[in-house]
Amino acid sequence: MLISFEGIDGCGKTTQINLLKEKFDFQEIKYISIREPGSTPISEQIRDILLNPRNTEIASETESLLFASARAQIINEIIIPALNEDKIVICDRFIDSTIAYQGYGRGMDIKKLENINLFAIQKVIPQFTFYLDISVEESQLRLSQNGLDRMESSGYKFFNKVRNGYLQIAKSNNKRVHVINGLKSREDIFSSILSILELD
Repeated sequence: MLISFEGIDGCGKTTQINLLKEKFDFQEIKYISIREPGSTPISEQIRDILLNPRNTEIASETESLLFASARAQIINEIIIPALNEDKIVICDRFIDSTIAYQGYGRGMDIKKLENINLFAIQKVIPQFTFYLDISVEESQLRLSQNGLDRMESSGYKFFNKVRNGYLQIAKSNNKRVHVINGLKSREDIFSSILSILELD
């Protein structure tokens, strides 16, 4: 099973992923946890390029292809082998991030991005995607104003487009994508996740 977590920066993905890992550890469920982009030596190098605040001249097309390249490496090196070993894969961001950030946020052609995604993921789709929804104002309150990476520094208008994009993605994929109010307590959010996963 592949489980992905999505949302704009500061939505609480990391907290919920850590809680789910603790749950799986307690129940002795086999899993791995990864992040996008990253989690392999090659993908981490791509991550450094994408998030470096000095790389202000990266074209939207380049950005999209770099994210897809990092994803393709993770798919081949980690996700497919783990699924073949009957492990659960928890992924901090996956295909929906590309559509939300590069499609709705950057204004790239969504159909082209979907085709790039399909090429990169080799038909591996999450069974469950949890989108933690917070406002852009809340996101900016939660993020430190110092040391923001290139993506985090994209500004209010950009993140408003990204958030609206996520909501549209969820509406179009309502059997896979579960929208959870990110303003709820971490315990309430986690309880909703466990209920959807049908875990005690």
